[in-house]
Amino acid sequence: MNNRNRGKNTSDDSLFGSQKQIDLLRMAVEDMHYLLSRKYPEKASSEFAGNRYRLKTRQIQAIRGASASQQQMLNRKSKQATAEDLKGKTIHIDGFNVLIVLESLLSGAYIFEGLDGCFRDLSGVHGTYKRVNQTLPALQLVATFFQQCGIGKLCWIFDRPVSNSGRICQLISEFAKERELQWETSLEFNPDQFLAEHGEIIISSDAWILDHCKRWFNLIRYMVDKENLNAHIIQFSLA
Repeated sequence: MNNRNRGKNTSDDSLFGSQKQIDLLRMAVEDMHYLLSRKYPEKASSEFAGNRYRLKTRQIQAIRGASASQQQMLNRKSKQATAEDLKGKTIHIDGFNVLIVLESLLSGAYIFEGLDGCFRDLSGVHGTYKRVNQTLPALQLVATFFQQCGIGKLCWIFDRPVSNSGRICQLISEFAKERELQWETSLEFNPDQFLAEHGEIIISSDAWILDHCKRWFNLIRYMVDKENLNAHIIQFSLA
């Protein structure tokens, strides 16, 4: 095991750690919601809110992830599955998306609960995935969830062009085999489209996937509630 953590950036406590900054971010998300609901482009909306409240780059990244239009919120809510809906089913999971959010959460990074109720972080793959100290604990959380909900099979979908995607698939396959879990892994050139088109119920917090999938389950919400995880969560909601 290496000594890498998903963790915070050195500037994150100053950007997200005070009530003053959180209040600014919440106002910026409300502004973005207003603009997005009136069909303003996401980039222009985030730039407007960022300029208005003098936000830094990582703060703008956070409000973009947390924001959604009224139409998006209603659409996503209408397709949200419950834990009871998962029993005996084949569930497709957005591998890098879910794994990195869990790693960030377990490492004490700031996690943002958006207007749609989904949890997102500020980490990213950026062309390569590197295993961290929180990878195996994150997989164990997914294994516990898998068994608690009586899921029939869990299909992990990863982005083929990302470096080390084959290695994480191998790690997950070995993890599942040791624990006799009905898991499988797949590498796809366009995992977002694959999940939207092939998954009857998917697990992801990616906005495009949530807008285009058939049904989805909020895994991180389930884990935060069920496992009572000690995390740095900043919640956004409309006043």
